Amino acid sequence: MTKKLQAGLTASGEELFQLLLDPDIDFLKTLLKNPQINEDHLLILLKRRDLSATLINSLYKKYKSSLSHRTILAVVRNPAIPGTLMRNLLPQLRLFELLDLCFLPGVTPDQKFAAERTILQRLPTTPLGNKITLARRGTTNIVAELMKEGHPQLFEACLGSPRLREVAIYQFLRGATASAETISMVARNKRWNQRPNLRLAILKNLKTPEVWFTLWLPKIQNHILKQLSAAYRTNPKRKRLVDIELKKRGEF
Repeated sequence: MTKKLQAGLTASGEELFQLLLDPDIDFLKTLLKNPQINEDHLLILLKRRDLSATLINSLYKKYKSSLSHRTILAVVRNPAIPGTLMRNLLPQLRLFELLDLCFLPGVTPDQKFAAERTILQRLPTTPLGNKITLARRGTTNIVAELMKEGHPQLFEACLGSPRLREVAIYQFLRGATASAETISMVARNKRWNQRPNLRLAILKNLKTPEVWFTLWLPKIQNHILKQLSAAYRTNPKRKRLVDIELKKRGEF
């Protein structure tokens, strides 16, 4: 055994903190066998971004029965974590620890995807208050999924998210959970109510309150009005509103 490996195996707790900075991955594996190594040492080691998947696996297998929650969190946050181990550990993380992982600098796409998917799987049993916080802080995919629920308070939080995308609102407006209340929330929202595609989706929805026809029809281009008239063939009341505007313009 070389002097370096021997030194690693017999180093004191204080000496280990310095030795854990060594770039040699094989030497780091030797340090894991040192009886003086403890959680503080592991946390220092897991902050390194240059570890290998095999080292992470070795660390977890050796100490898994005694790892604290914060050490498990440090393992999951390390970019070298193997995919299988990550999938096994993510269920042990708390909801907002998973969310923080999605935005952690240096996180890999696989880590973000797995954390996001775990959050989405938990949504059916997540309390409304936590969902509202997720809507304000969540990723684009999380916000889009929460929006589909159609709960007015949650929907309002989703509309205020800086990560919300127009396509998510458009899909919601064409879906079954849209209500007169949530449709009006979009129509009143200054960030979204000027988007042509969203306005058209609102006007095509059978649940849209008539006030939005009154306010918006005079500003809509002729060819779009004709599209709406055709879309409302089976709804005489709505078709009449559109046709009245077309007559005013001599287009009917």
